[in-house]
Amino acid sequence: MTVPRHHFLISPLRLASAATVPFARRFSNAASSNKPEPLLSEPDLESGLYLVSTPIGNLEDITLRALRVLKCANVILSEDTRHSGKLLQHYNIKTPLLSFHKFNEREREPTILRRLHEGEAVALISDAGTPGISDPGMELARLCATEKIPVIPIPGPSAAIAALSASGLPSNEFTFVVRNYWGQFIFSILVGFLPKHARSRRDRLEISAREAATQIFYVPPHGIQQFLVDAASSFGDSRHCVVAREITKIHEEFWRGTLGEANEAFATRQPKGEITVLIEGKLISDDEIPSEDFLEHELRELTAKGYTLSAAVKLVTEATSAKKKDVYALALRLFGK
Repeated sequence: MTVPRHHFLISPLRLASAATVPFARRFSNAASSNKPEPLLSEPDLESGLYLVSTPIGNLEDITLRALRVLKCANVILSEDTRHSGKLLQHYNIKTPLLSFHKFNEREREPTILRRLHEGEAVALISDAGTPGISDPGMELARLCATEKIPVIPIPGPSAAIAALSASGLPSNEFTFVVRNYWGQFIFSILVGFLPKHARSRRDRLEISAREAATQIFYVPPHGIQQFLVDAASSFGDSRHCVVAREITKIHEEFWRGTLGEANEAFATRQPKGEITVLIEGKLISDDEIPSEDFLEHELRELTAKGYTLSAAVKLVTEATSAKKKDVYALALRLFGK
């Protein structure tokens, strides 16, 4: 099948017949016979970039799939090879490590892309948690997607999600803010499922369309067509999006393109399984000066979340094309000294 430009379909578990099925059969047989079965030889991984989550503290917090990928990959990109070496030693994993951190990632990327194009399986890990989230890897994943190299997430621990789940605070929607290695703040907002009422749904999409942060939605498969129509109406046909379906399962798929292209692609297609849709935030060009109302909204939202006035001014300035002195003057008018 020809994959249209900007569209990217991946099926990282095409090796499932060699890996997933034997595991399931092994567990089933062991349960029925009460006798442990010997481990089968590990299958080779298909070529691609594997984003492998690692423990944030307790070494037991790693998945069986993550261990298999780390064992079978051709190379493991590591933020700190000495730190990661302890994890690999603990699980007797002999895969070669290659340093990949903020000081060398731009230099490493061409070599890594070449190895991927040559058919290698490359695993990327950070010191802890999920790579590409406030850690090296986001740009590498973007480059791979652009060159239609499979990018396969191997999910696992995340400090933010773990803390949120145990916090007792509202979690139906939340904003995730991280600072990358270039000092820029990256925002993403998990909106979750939209309201069922059409008017409420459109109102929420209008709010999301004005945000500079990546917007993340959970969409039931039977509602994907209507969601894309509504989203295009609010965000515009040219806004880029990713439709992620059946993540970690056999038919895992990442579709990439614009909302206009997504409407065409899914108009006559009824996908199955769980769907997560990500829509890029509103881009503010260098020539576009944000309105005072927009700046006020951003400042009030940040201060309401506990940021100091100076920190809120710094965040807003870095996320927009507004001048710091103008944002600071507005903040003083709103909140005083």
